[in-house]
Amino acid sequence: MAKTDTILIRETKNLGNTGAYHEESIDLGAFVDPLGKSVFRVLSISVQYLGENAQPLKIYDGETAVANWQLCTQSQSDLVYASDRSLISSGSLRADGTTFSGISGHHYPSWTGQADDVNPQHWTNGMLLAVPQIYLGGKANGLGGSNEGWYTDVNLSIIIEGRVETLTTEKAVALAMSQQ
Repeated sequence: MAKTDTILIRETKNLGNTGAYHEESIDLGAFVDPLGKSVFRVLSISVQYLGENAQPLKIYDGETAVANWQLCTQSQSDLVYASDRSLISSGSLRADGTTFSGISGHHYPSWTGQADDVNPQHWTNGMLLAVPQIYLGGKANGLGGSNEGWYTDVNLSIIIEGRVETLTTEKAVALAMSQQ
């Protein structure tokens, strides 16, 4: 089968700012039909972190905060390790705020670092999926025993690049070996 053009799937999930896990499903039913021999190959994933109303994230003075996310083939109740066979991709954003002398409140972070610790673009051929839905989840909170890290909820937007392919015997074996 000739390769098709890539498809972009976009989703935004509010991760809150209290450390509670939030999740929602993303429907792949229009692309995946294992009985009809149609599967979806994830080629790359990009994420964006923003606050309320698509504004830059702010952090409380002197605080440290983190936002963790994951994309899985099964619903989860919390973050999972990379050894979990349902994990497609995961990452995190960490931010540190500097206390501004004489100024109290919330400001833009003085330092941020992002890590995409598991991503399909790190693999040679992306990742093949034969499930009708996938699950985007995560949580955001302050570190060091504080829930006052982020000033507002953290909104994670994800763009999944992939393409529809025909399920061959070889691909079915690869799916069985790599996923549940």
